[in-house]
Amino acid sequence: MTKTRTAAAPDSSASVQPGKAPTGIAGLDELTSGGLPRGRPTLVCGGAGCGKTVLGLEILVRGATQYGEPGAIFTFEESSDELAANVASFGFDLPGLIAQKKLIVDHVLIEPSEFEEAGDYNLDGLFIRLAHAIDAVGAKRVLLDTIEVLFAGLGNKDILRSELRRLFRWLKDKGVTAVVTAERGERSLTRNGLEEYVSDCVILLDLRVEDQISTRRMRVVKYRGARHGSDEYPFLIGDYGFSVLPLSSLELVHEASTERISSGNRELDQMLGGGYHRGSSILVAGGSGTGKTSVAALFAATCSRERPALFFSFEESPAQLIRNMNSIGLNLAGMEKKKILRIISTRPSGFGLERHLFRIYQSIEEFEPATVILDPVTDFGAVGNKSAIRAMMTRLVDHLKTKGITALLTSAQGTLAADGSHADSDAGVSSLIDTWIVLQSFEVAGERNRAISVRKSRGTAHSNQIREFVITDGGLMLVGVYRDAAGFVTGSAREAQQRHDAANGGGVANNGARVPNNGARAPKTSSRRPGAA
Repeated sequence: MTKTRTAAAPDSSASVQPGKAPTGIAGLDELTSGGLPRGRPTLVCGGAGCGKTVLGLEILVRGATQYGEPGAIFTFEESSDELAANVASFGFDLPGLIAQKKLIVDHVLIEPSEFEEAGDYNLDGLFIRLAHAIDAVGAKRVLLDTIEVLFAGLGNKDILRSELRRLFRWLKDKGVTAVVTAERGERSLTRNGLEEYVSDCVILLDLRVEDQISTRRMRVVKYRGARHGSDEYPFLIGDYGFSVLPLSSLELVHEASTERISSGNRELDQMLGGGYHRGSSILVAGGSGTGKTSVAALFAATCSRERPALFFSFEESPAQLIRNMNSIGLNLAGMEKKKILRIISTRPSGFGLERHLFRIYQSIEEFEPATVILDPVTDFGAVGNKSAIRAMMTRLVDHLKTKGITALLTSAQGTLAADGSHADSDAGVSSLIDTWIVLQSFEVAGERNRAISVRKSRGTAHSNQIREFVITDGGLMLVGVYRDAAGFVTGSAREAQQRHDAANGGGVANNGARVPNNGARAPKTSSRRPGAA
């Protein structure tokens, strides 16, 4: 039995713009400032396989199910049964909607080989069928798919142009919101080169393949009398039809909470002035082995039934991540069992940035987390350039902020630049982030140690110190700042200096920080943490 999706009822609190016919498609109504022009024709054009028919069908299905606007579908290529079978995978139950008289489908079979130009050619017969179908269900929306078939055997271009104008004028006079699909021409938006001029709205769909990865783009070429987004926007055709991915909030109107939430480590919370701000974005950046995944998992482990966490891992499987974090005292498996944590692992190179973004959006809608973690975002460099990754991260961070979700991203970075920045390897997202934590690994006295610092944290007084931290079997431990005459001291050199100072009546580091007088060593640590990022 085929599982079908019932479209959600329209939000009664959402206002429908005057003169607009909302599509109900995520993102498209935002680009068109409320929907398609009501009572006027919209042209959807593009090459083969770009999704013209799916978009047209979804606009009519959602109109019938969500907005109480019955529709008439005229198909010139596929029969009613073929159309129903092809879109069933998206959850569109065409036979059910036809039985409820919310939709009517008419397959107009036209064979170009049977064309014979004799006398005046006109579309009077089509107008009669259109009028009958519209009256049969009281249609408010009409789909014509695809218009080239109507004129495939007509050689007289003057008649063609005249009848195209007649068709679009007839649709306007009927007051129906029409969606007309057309194939893209070589040097124009359509093969005939006229439809784009007589349409009130033109939407161009594009399917392209770059570096063996296919991506889809949408652009609203024109929209008479209305403000609209004119850039190219990525879109996907997924299990539930169309999803367009515009910037969620071009005006940056999301709220800013003053509530603090713990990072999972008391000392790090103190460095941050009390923890992260709820709904903020955090970047944990550092080279390989500096502990990025550990810091991220520590934050994920603060999840609860009230604050579930969603962890996207792009380098480790769920089982591997659970095992590795268990070595530092984090029971992620127990959290997963309680359904307060969900771990999703995918390879970034598996598909394009848009599909990754869509899957993240979809998982957020399904799980409804309070915290989202992506580890690491720099792995997306395998499927997109820096500007594409930044565009993706801008959309994601803005989406999460709009929903009040706290986001933590990790970023793999190489060596520091002269100014201490990592601009060449942070995927271009550091400027989007509210709190930027930098992890470093350096060699002192023949051993490699780790350090942590807060590079920036918007809206809070934070520490400017570089703190040594160690990864123990009980979690992360930040060590008090210790300096000698040579500067910042870590690891065994720090312990030796502490014992020396204590033996000579010291106990207070040169910078004023108090040091244990008994020379006690830290809990058992490892020079490496299995699976450290």
